[in-house]
Amino acid sequence: MDATEIRARSTTDLREELGALEKEIAALRFRAGSEKGGDPSRIGSLKRDVARLRTVLRERELDVRGQSADAAGGRPRKA
Repeated sequence: MDATEIRARSTTDLREELGALEKEIAALRFRAGSEKGGDPSRIGSLKRDVARLRTVLRERELDVRGQSADAAGGRPRKA
């Protein structure tokens, strides 16, 4: 899942997906503690997906997309 796919989805879909991924991470951690085997890199990839989802949700909350940033300070330019 990349950022362009995530940005194309609605906010409610992203929140639902975030909840599902967090539940899957918890289940994988539980299974990793109780049994051998499995794919340990799966938890890492899920955590990166969660971070991408949270980043896009935060961008939408702050309305970051579409604003140009000042190269020196990283602040939006005044009109």
